[in-house]
Amino acid sequence: MSAKAKKLVEECAAEKHKTLDLVDRSISNIIDLPGFLNLQHVTSITLAHNKLSSLPASIANLVNLEVLNLFNNQLEELPTSLSSMPCLKQVLDLTYNNLNEKSLPGNFCQLETLRALYMADNDFEYLPTEIGQLQNLQILVLRDNELVALPKEIGDLIRLRELHIQGNRLTVLPPEFANLDLMGTKNVFKYEGNPWAPPIMEQLKKGLANMFDYIKSDTYKYLYGRRIAADAPPPPRSHDKSKKASRKGMKAKS
Repeated sequence: MSAKAKKLVEECAAEKHKTLDLVDRSISNIIDLPGFLNLQHVTSITLAHNKLSSLPASIANLVNLEVLNLFNNQLEELPTSLSSMPCLKQVLDLTYNNLNEKSLPGNFCQLETLRALYMADNDFEYLPTEIGQLQNLQILVLRDNELVALPKEIGDLIRLRELHIQGNRLTVLPPEFANLDLMGTKNVFKYEGNPWAPPIMEQLKKGLANMFDYIKSDTYKYLYGRRIAADAPPPPRSHDKSKKASRKGMKAKS
């Protein structure tokens, strides 16, 4: 860890700065930063491009934190205390880590005021069904994971205005997906790079409106039900993530 990181924490504490930028400071353990967990006045912290493999439960001491950016670390798990942070309602960025469905604590989706959740470039094959509890989400980024299915509860995210699911292993969408409003001129829906089943691919070629109309139809609901009941094996993994920067810490530990 650089001496500069410790100095930045000291300055933040002394001058009561609301934001703290600790990008690329070779930090592997937050506890090694004297005074960091006492920064209760801070509202935004950026810890991108470091070497964190976990977060201490005491991260919840940062009671006024609204934005937490953990882009490009080596995170393999998250503490249960994360969901008890009362002000974490703006942005949680977990992009480019080593997280999967087993990494999320059971209460993760109790972050019910969160507006933007970035989990791209991880290893998720599934999302928890509790994802529908994140009722205030406006941005959800899941690109370049290993997702093989989306839960029907994703249709409960009615405030969602930006969704990125490109670069996964998705073949179908739950009919409830049609509840989402993603077709406005200011909305964003990215879906490319998935091995979509032919009926969905055909509708996507005609346009998003056609696809949304199709997945609302009884015909699609019937086909979707049959496909789920068949329990066919998912498409094979197509991404080699062994050379990801976030994997370096895992190699060192093994």
